[in-house]
Amino acid sequence: MYTVVAYQVASTINIKQCKQQLSWQLLFNDSDELYYKCDDNAFVYIFQYGIVSFFNMTEQSIKQALDRIKPFSNNYLSEKLSEEVNVIIKPNSLKVDYNHIQLPELNDETIRLVMLNVSQSVALDRYSEITYDLLEQTNKHTLYLEQKGKLDISGNKLKRFIGRTLNIKNRISENLYIFDSPNITWENQQLNQLNQDLKAIFDLKDRYRLIRDRIEIIKENLELFKDIMDHKESSKLEWIIIILIVIEVFDMFIAKIL
Repeated sequence: MYTVVAYQVASTINIKQCKQQLSWQLLFNDSDELYYKCDDNAFVYIFQYGIVSFFNMTEQSIKQALDRIKPFSNNYLSEKLSEEVNVIIKPNSLKVDYNHIQLPELNDETIRLVMLNVSQSVALDRYSEITYDLLEQTNKHTLYLEQKGKLDISGNKLKRFIGRTLNIKNRISENLYIFDSPNITWENQQLNQLNQDLKAIFDLKDRYRLIRDRIEIIKENLELFKDIMDHKESSKLEWIIIILIVIEVFDMFIAKIL
């Protein structure tokens, strides 16, 4: 039995620098991913969005690998989200279960597919935490609006909140490929079936939709906050103009009397 374990180690990992500095055998790479073979039946999969996945590696080997990757990581995390799944090799068997995954043989592509889906599951956990916290903050503002009839957030803070939400949405869209089948599955029915089964067992699509729905709710609330704030600023400007006109009229009136 083999083990796949994936960690969220940082906000992002510089893929270009990793490729230049790491000496393992590179099996696949693009601008967002690096897939290495570092020993017999031992693999490392590095993702730009801060996830590193390991196959058939000891705790000591994983620690050494993470130490090598750490210099290329942004906002390295001391507390790491992780997920683990067991892989069993059984000839003529392809089965994905909650406790383990049965594969007919060990090969680079099937292992890569398992590591990809486990890594995306960890990334979804991370984004789920982030969007939950954002939604909680948004709900506090809406509750205050309900109770007091006004907002408790300044224009500058609101703009930063909107920017943070949009950045998170962009990162999710750019980094997760939940609805896209990897190229390796296009011409291989067995790999395609494995990919679909993995997505189903990790509930990736529903979890992804939940995160997107949360972001849409947050966006709708922030747009409402922005409209309220714009109206408030517009009202202030109107009152300033009215006051200036009154002053001007009063000044003319005094001038005529004098």
